[in-house]
Formats: sequence, structure tokens, C-alpha cells
Amino acid sequence: MAYKVIFFGGTGDLAWRKLMPAMYEAFRHGALPSEGSILAAARERHDDASYRKWLGDRFAELPWSEPFCSQAFAQFAKQLHYLPMDLADPESYTRLRDWIDREAADAVVIYLATSPQLFTQICLSLGKAGLNRPSIRIVLEKPLGHDLKSAIEINEAVLSVFSEQQVFRIDHYLGKQSVQNLIALRFGNSLFEPLWRREWISSVQITIAEDLGVEKRGAYYDHSGALRDMVQNHLLQLLCMVAMEPPSSDDADSVRDEKLKVLRSLKPFSAADVAQYAVRGQYRAGSIAGIPVKGYRDEPGVDPESSTETFVAIRTEVENWRWAGVPFFLRTGKRLATRGAEIVINFRPVPHPIFQTPLGSENNRLVIRLQPEDSIELHLLAKASRRDRAEQGRLAPVALDLDFKEAFGAQSIEAYERLLRKVIAGRLDLFVRFDEQRAAWSWVMPILDTWAQHPETCRPYAAGTWGPPAASALTAREGITWPEER
Repeated sequence: MAYKVIFFGGTGDLAWRKLMPAMYEAFRHGALPSEGSILAAARERHDDASYRKWLGDRFAELPWSEPFCSQAFAQFAKQLHYLPMDLADPESYTRLRDWIDREAADAVVIYLATSPQLFTQICLSLGKAGLNRPSIRIVLEKPLGHDLKSAIEINEAVLSVFSEQQVFRIDHYLGKQSVQNLIALRFGNSLFEPLWRREWISSVQITIAEDLGVEKRGAYYDHSGALRDMVQNHLLQLLCMVAMEPPSSDDADSVRDEKLKVLRSLKPFSAADVAQYAVRGQYRAGSIAGIPVKGYRDEPGVDPESSTETFVAIRTEVENWRWAGVPFFLRTGKRLATRGAEIVINFRPVPHPIFQTPLGSENNRLVIRLQPEDSIELHLLAKASRRDRAEQGRLAPVALDLDFKEAFGAQSIEAYERLLRKVIAGRLDLFVRFDEQRAAWSWVMPILDTWAQHPETCRPYAAGTWGPPAASALTAREGITWPEER
């Protein structure tokens, strides 16, 4: 099989920090088809040789899981090519078509690692150049739109040129190893599925925490915020993976049909619900690991009077028979105490306790960690072995821990590498369908609209903490604590 991959925005941060390294790792480990070419397209003036050197210099600075090998890169670089492009110039797309047609390829992947504002222009130009043939696949990087209206406009423009089966909408969290193992845990084993319902699960908590601030993205982030940047896509996709019904098979549309049902079952928000069940905050100056850091409003590119949220915590429910009444808590933020992402499934307590248990340890829970390391932990209670407790009927918490790196003895595949390999193979199961995106945007819009009318509701929190106190109150009202509070 022969393939060609074209990266629009081939000199941007996403391309050289994530996409090209993912292709390099796949190449180095023999995971790509035997024949292939990779083309970077951007405004900068490079030829093949100067782009290869430019990329090699940046590769040498990246943190690799294994020492960077210049010989392996030299072999990989033979597949690299460069095309200067003016996205508004039809002649540029003609030159791109000529490059694609120079040698036959079974699959042609065009990855738009550009601003979403350019997606419509690029796709329409590709269509005019005849680059929408069936062998071509188009990959769209998030965020896809700023609100429901803009998301619909972009998607309709893309779908006027390409069919839905040609469109791969990236959410890189779906490519993470732990997300894949969550699906395997549920649908590949008989142990948990009978318990995966309201009768046995008391609540679900999903957290994506970052200790970094907005860095160099202040100008972009100030027009986005945490709800658009993280909740509308990553957190809702993780919620779908937890709450979805078993699909009839592992084909793309069977999986995506079940995710769509979850999104359509999410309890809708009224303005009163937003005030009660959605918390937003913005970090102020503080310290991370003992190092002082500035507040959000002092970051480059940020409005000094900005009310953009850098933290969100939401309580919601999935209104169907499996999950009725079970609260789902979603949380994300920047400049939090530590970096991490995890899903916590809290099981109900035993109906009649006969043992003494430590305060706060009564419930079993399943913890699926996505970062910084992939792992799954099952927290149980066991008879204490200490002499002063062994004969007193006391239980103590213990954890069964599956560390994927230790279990499988190899470095796991990074999310972008897995997703790029899926695109080349033409498999859509880890990508988001248009109706999923529409449903997700429809659900968050009442929150966005309410917050836009009430900017004063954005609560401050110190960098290096876990967000505003109202986030803890959100769970405490139901006798639940966030994981770090246990």
C-alpha cells in the first residue's frame, strides 16, 4: 500500500511538536505502509532539503521516550517534502494536485493543522482543484467552530466538498491508550458490565487538570476559554466513553451512534441550572511547585479586564434508564495544583456494613488515569494486617494497580500516532462525526450564553490550587469529594 500525507501548516507548532514526531515514531517502528511520502505545506520559503534540516534541528530539541537517533531521522527524512503555499492562491492548489498525481497512492491524507477559520477556504479550494476524489481523506484539528452556529457553517462547507466518510475530526483524547483500555475493560470483559449502571455506581468524576498557564496562546485562549477548549470536546467525549451502551460491533458508526445517544441524553441546562450546577473560575497569581507564576490577566495577549474562564466544573446527568439520577462531574482547569487526567467511577457502599472502615474509604472506586501515565486502579477494602487492627474487625483501603507500561513492557503509542495510523488505514472509529459535534455544541450553548450575560460569575482562584471553592461545594452538596480531597 502506498500513502501520501499532506500537512497544511507544516511549519506550525502542532506540526513539528506533535504530528511529524508521530509520523517519525510510526516510521521508526515499522508501523507505516511500505511506500509513503509526507508533504509539509506552509507560507515559509523552504525546499525539501532546507525543510528537512529545519525539522531535524527541532526534533533534536524534543523530549523523546528513547534517545533521538539522527540516522533513523535521516531515513525518515527521505519521505519528507515541502511545498510553499498561499492558501488564497488557486495556483498553489494546482501545484499540490500535481505533486499528489506525480506518483499513484492508495490513500491521500490532507491534515489541516491550521486555524479553523481557514478550514472553509481550504476545503472549497481543494474542491475546485479536484482534490476531493474518493481516495482523499481530510483531517480537521480542533477547535471546530466558536459556537454552534460557526460549527455548523464550517461542517456544512466541508461536507459540500467531501463526504462524511472522508472527514476525520480529531479529538486526540480518543487516541489515548487509557481511553482505548476503558472500552476494552467494559466491552471485552464480563466483570464490570453488570455493575456499570445506576444500581451500583453512585457518581462519576472526570478531570483534566493542567499546571501550565496559557503560555503563548493568550490571544487565542482569551476568545475561547476552558468550556470551548476542553469541555465541548475532550471531556464530553470521555463522558460518552463511560456512559455509552455496548455497540453492536466495533465498526465506526456503531460506536459513534452510541456516543451520539449519550450526548442527546445529557440533561439540558436552563439559566437557573447554570447558576447552580456550573462553576467557572480564572487563575490569579500564585505558585506552582514553589515557583511564583503570574495571573491570567497578566499573561501576554490577554485583556487586563478579561472574564474568560480558565477553570470549569459542571454537574450533569445522563437521562436514560442506565444512568438516571447518577451525577456526572466534569472538571478542567489551567494552573491547577498538578497535571493529570483521570476518570473516577465511584461505586455505591455495601448495603449493610459489618466492618469498621476508615473515614472516607467506605466506597469502592475504579480510577482510569490518562496522564501523566496510563493506568487503571481498582480501590477495595481488605482486612488490615497490622497487629493492633487485625483482631478488631477493621478494614483498610488497598488498590489493584494495572500499569500498562509495566504490564506490556513497551512504550505505549502516543495518541497522535495512533490517530494518524487510523486515518491512513481509513478507520473512522476514533474520530468524531458531525452530528456528535452538533449535539455537543447544543448542550454547552446555554452555559456559554448565560456566562456571556453574567461575566461577574467568573470566580478567582490562586494558581497552584484546585480551583475556586465553589467547585468543592458543587460535589459536597451531594456528600462527594474530588479525588485530591479524599
